[in-house]
Amino acid sequence: MADSSTRSELPRISDDDMLAMNKELERMIEDVESMSAHLTWMAYDMVALRTSPELGVSMQKLKEAYLKCRAAVCGDPDQESQIDKSAVTAVTTLSQM
Repeated sequence: MADSSTRSELPRISDDDMLAMNKELERMIEDVESMSAHLTWMAYDMVALRTSPELGVSMQKLKEAYLKCRAAVCGDPDQESQIDKSAVTAVTTLSQM
């Protein structure tokens, strides 16, 4: 049998170190939960787009309308012309899916 005095003892962890480790562990858990939620939404979006390609086109049109409205309200004419060019490219790309 091994003598209890020959066993190496674990170093004592102070309360401050324990609190710091708990905070770090909590932060890591929150990060993992956030990633999990983000991946779930990505998977949901992928399934929705694959089952209904028209949804992607309508979402793109909605985004374009929002950007045009925002450009009109903010008074940025350069942004409006950029939106028109990107809109044609995005719609043709989505319709090819």
